[in-house]
Amino acid sequence: MFTKYRLYALIAAGTLFAAPAMAQETIKIGVSQPLTGPVAAAGTYVANGARLAAEQLNAQGGVLGKKIELIVEDNKSNPREAVNTAEKLILRDKVPVMIGAWGSTFTLATMPKLQEYGVPMVVETASSSKITTAGNPWVFRISPTSRMEALAFAKQLQSFSPAIKKVDFLAVNNDWGLGATTEFKNVFAQHGIEVGRVETMSPDATDLSAQLAALRETGSDTLIVTSGVEQLTLAIRQASEQRLKQRIITTGGSFPEPLIQNPGPKGYVSTHLLFFSPWTADKALHPEIAKAYMDGWKQKGYPFPGLTEGFRGYDAVLTVADAIKRAGKAEPEAIRQALWETKVAGVNGDVSFIKDGPAGKESGQNEPNIYIVQLKDGVVSAQ
Repeated sequence: MFTKYRLYALIAAGTLFAAPAMAQETIKIGVSQPLTGPVAAAGTYVANGARLAAEQLNAQGGVLGKKIELIVEDNKSNPREAVNTAEKLILRDKVPVMIGAWGSTFTLATMPKLQEYGVPMVVETASSSKITTAGNPWVFRISPTSRMEALAFAKQLQSFSPAIKKVDFLAVNNDWGLGATTEFKNVFAQHGIEVGRVETMSPDATDLSAQLAALRETGSDTLIVTSGVEQLTLAIRQASEQRLKQRIITTGGSFPEPLIQNPGPKGYVSTHLLFFSPWTADKALHPEIAKAYMDGWKQKGYPFPGLTEGFRGYDAVLTVADAIKRAGKAEPEAIRQALWETKVAGVNGDVSFIKDGPAGKESGQNEPNIYIVQLKDGVVSAQ
C-alpha cells in the first residue's frame, strides 16, 4: 500500500539525493574575512574584490562550465572566530578551497584546520613569515612577507630627502605588527640605519597619545607604522595634530583612505607602501587587468581608495579559478597540486608560487610587486 508515510520517505530521499546534485551546479570557494571588528574596513574591501572577480568570471562562463559561488564568512577580527569560520566553510559548506583570513594572527589560527581536513587556502593579505615557514603544504600566499616588503623598501632608501638615519616603530601588537617591526629593523641595521624606540598598540586602541608622547623626543627622523586602515588613520591624524617631528611611513599595503576626504593639518605628508596603487595603475605589469578591476569597482560604487585592499580578494579568486581549471575538478587535493602550476596575470602582477618552508612540507609563496606613494593635503602622488 502506498501510504503517506512512504510518500514522506520518498520525498525525504529525493531531497537527500537532490542535495549533491544541487551542490554540483556551482563551484564553491570559501572566503574568511574580518567583516566586523577593528579591521573590518580592510576585510570588507577584500571580500568585495573577491565578489567582483567571481562576478566577472561568471559573466565569462565561470570555471569548468560552472558558476563560481563565493561563501563569505565573517571571522570578526578574532583568531578564535577565524577557526570557527574555517570549520563552518569546510564541514558545513563543503568548500574544496578557501581564501583568507586577512590578518596573520587569524591566518595562523586557521592553518591547523587546513591540515586537519586537507583543504588548501590562498592567503591574500597576511605577511608573517611563520605562515609559509611552518610546514603547512595546504597554504599558498599571494601577498608579500614582511621581509619581502622591507627588502623592497630598502631599494628606495636613496629616494628619501632628508635621508633616513634613525627610525622608530609604532606597530599593532599582533603577529603582523611585531613581525613587520622585526623584519624592517633587520633590514635597516644592514643599511647602517639606527633603530630607536618601538611602541605597540592593541588592535582596538583609538587613543594613541601615550605612544606618541613616548616617541616625541627620540631624535628619530622617521616613524614606521604598521596597522590596518582604521588605526593607521588615527595614528597619522593624532601624530599630525601633536606635531610629531618624524616623517611617517606605513607598511603592510593598507592605506588611510579617510585622510583623502578629511585631510590632517595642511602640508602634512605621510608615505605608504602599497601592493597596488590605483593612482598609478597605468604602470601596473598588466594594466588591462588593473583596468578591468578598477572599472568593475567603480561600477559597484565602492570607494576609490578601497582599491588598495580590494585587489587582494580579486587576485585571490583569479588564482583559485586558475587552479581549479588546471585541476579539471573542484577537489581539495587536485586544487592543491594545481596551485603549484598556477600562472595568473593579476592586478598586482604575475601570480605563481615558489616553495617556502621545510622540505616535503613546503608552502607556496608568491613574489608580488610593491609601490610607494605619498599623501599630502588629500592628494596622492607616486614616490
